[in-house]
Amino acid sequence: MALGGRVELGDLGSVAERVLLYGSSSDTLIVKKKWNFKAHLIVVGIDSSNNSYTALSKECGISQVKHIRQYEAVDELPAGQQMQMDFGQISLQSSSGRNVTLYFATFVLAHSRQKYVEWLDRPFTTRDLIKVHENAFEYYGGMSQEIVYDQDHLILVSENGGDLVLTHEFAAYRQTRRFRIYMCRKADPESKGKVENVVKFVKRSFARHLTFHNLAKLNEDCLAWLERTGNGKVHNTTKKIPAEVFVLEKQHLIPVPPKINISTTKIITRLIHKDNTITYRGNRYALPLGSYAVDRYVEAREDENMLVILDPDTNAVIISYPLSREKGRLFKSSECRREKDKGIDVYLKEVAGLLNESPDAWRFLKLVRQTRPRYIRDQLKIIKDNCAAKTWQVYEQSFHFCLKHKLYSATELVDALNYFTEQKKSLAEQEPLFPIKPVDEMDRSVLNTRVEIRDIAIYVKELKGANQCQENLNK
Repeated sequence: MALGGRVELGDLGSVAERVLLYGSSSDTLIVKKKWNFKAHLIVVGIDSSNNSYTALSKECGISQVKHIRQYEAVDELPAGQQMQMDFGQISLQSSSGRNVTLYFATFVLAHSRQKYVEWLDRPFTTRDLIKVHENAFEYYGGMSQEIVYDQDHLILVSENGGDLVLTHEFAAYRQTRRFRIYMCRKADPESKGKVENVVKFVKRSFARHLTFHNLAKLNEDCLAWLERTGNGKVHNTTKKIPAEVFVLEKQHLIPVPPKINISTTKIITRLIHKDNTITYRGNRYALPLGSYAVDRYVEAREDENMLVILDPDTNAVIISYPLSREKGRLFKSSECRREKDKGIDVYLKEVAGLLNESPDAWRFLKLVRQTRPRYIRDQLKIIKDNCAAKTWQVYEQSFHFCLKHKLYSATELVDALNYFTEQKKSLAEQEPLFPIKPVDEMDRSVLNTRVEIRDIAIYVKELKGANQCQENLNK
């Protein structure tokens, strides 16, 4: 049926603008009623939605034709001929109470049903897939002649009538290991039923009700489960224990050359923010102070559940953190914290040097730091700006005065310094410029004589009294 074609359906009344037509295809044809002719409908598009069919078929009284696929039992394959591989995923609760999605790849030998499973806490990449293959071959002690795959984007780019176009990395790997690929048809999981059953078995028997702690423990527990249950109990179809049959099948596997070490490191770049942090997977990770520069980037690599941050120019590791599945957190190493005490210690030593580094000076500065830790830099700056051109005697007097009266403040010290400086100046002004030479060298005690200084009010009072006496005499 071409788009725009007319379909005779009779008067459908209030039927929606969709109707199912049967033919070689089970697609739903989207139609629009031509209002001038109730008996005619114009086809305007195709919709394969089951919901569209269900609603319209009920209203129109159309019954659906179901096609039943016929299956044929497959003979058991010879030992070492075929291995099947597939992916699975499941949501589990972590030890922190959060739901996490975990991914696994599983292999099964078609003859013995010997299984291998490996887990990741993130979606697989092609490099992850290659690494899992190497681990599976190492686990089995060899590889089969043929491996069955689903049409996954990690393996296949396109299938053109049987001409497989593999992804670049996987094609290179297949060329290295030289195994045959049996690619299932699209949306046809039944053609690899053995591994499909393994995926269900892993989910229902091993992973169900499991609490996720960390990836290493999960893989360790899974291998123990395979040895105990997955490969250690009688298979429901073959009525044999996979581990026992595998002992015989292992002799037919193709020996694998030395294991290829595949790096699954994921490298991306991140911009350094003004607060010396980068963002990665919903969290912030701190860098050492001084890392920030305008438009400066760093490399972030995931390696064995660690986030490694590197300088892209030198490839040197700046810092590394354990990867977190939480969101919105700030991760800050002790290496990235400001060494506040170190800067203050240097400043404190500098100011103490200006104050002759006397014991009283150190004691006073430490007490100021203790009583005013938040403002210690401001306190030291005030002292530094006001302690110049003072004698050591003034320093000692000022520190002694402040310590005695518990005045642990820079402003109090500055006031004391100014007071004792002015006092010293006034004393210096009272001393004669030239020494007095007495006539009688034996009587030098006269030099120490101090004339009493009286208040002027006394003289005013005396003068008033004298004037009163004079007035009385005149009378």
